[in-house]
Amino acid sequence: MVQKFVALGDSFTEGVGDVDLERPNQVRGWADRVAEVLCAEGDWQYANLAVRGKKIGQVINQQLDAALALRPDVVTLYAGGNDILRPSVDMDALLGGYAGMVRRLRACGAQVVLFTGFDTVDSPLFSKTRPRTAVYNELVRAMADDYGALLADYWRWREFSDLRYWAVDRLHMNEAGHTLMAQKVLGVLAQAGIVAPELPGRIQPPQLAEPAVNTRGQRLREDLGWAREHLVPWVQRRLRGTSSGDRLGARYPEYVRLSG
Repeated sequence: MVQKFVALGDSFTEGVGDVDLERPNQVRGWADRVAEVLCAEGDWQYANLAVRGKKIGQVINQQLDAALALRPDVVTLYAGGNDILRPSVDMDALLGGYAGMVRRLRACGAQVVLFTGFDTVDSPLFSKTRPRTAVYNELVRAMADDYGALLADYWRWREFSDLRYWAVDRLHMNEAGHTLMAQKVLGVLAQAGIVAPELPGRIQPPQLAEPAVNTRGQRLREDLGWAREHLVPWVQRRLRGTSSGDRLGARYPEYVRLSG
């Protein structure tokens, strides 16, 4: 029997940071990596509707109906990071809409995997958003309980605090991070009995380089280079009300079978 996996959300699920010039939008990402294992081990099909820069309202308005039309068996859903980074946000109102999205997906018969937000306690730039993320996480946990969704608990996966899992923009995971996340998501599916328990082991743990030992001067030069190349354009887009995903579409809007 064919089983269908649909991934929804923003840059996290699109795969930003895991560069692959041969793939749509030139990224691969954890969702592709999960799909590759599923397709290799069984009769699975995969669609990915996630687009970088999208906020919760945009995911609801632009991705939900398309996902429902695909009649998925499994849906992964993670959105809200771009809302949390805004100057002001009503988390209760936003997550109310998010809950409605989960309710509709569950009503169509799909199992839904939700994610908590990453703990930014060690990030000089994003640590001030930590209280918002904590509220987001509690609302997502309640949502998972209310609708019988599965939970991928990113907040508690402390290994992602290692900077070697992060891309040079310091906002997205790199190839190693996406590889580890794919293994984690397969673990959630295996624990729920949706996939065989050996499938997470089909993804080899990423090999990490030795930690860099930089002088204070080197760190300062790196920070200045990062600010010029990544922080300033990110701030400018927000001041203009634009997004890096404005001209991009879904990578896999219809079902495909992927091979690694």
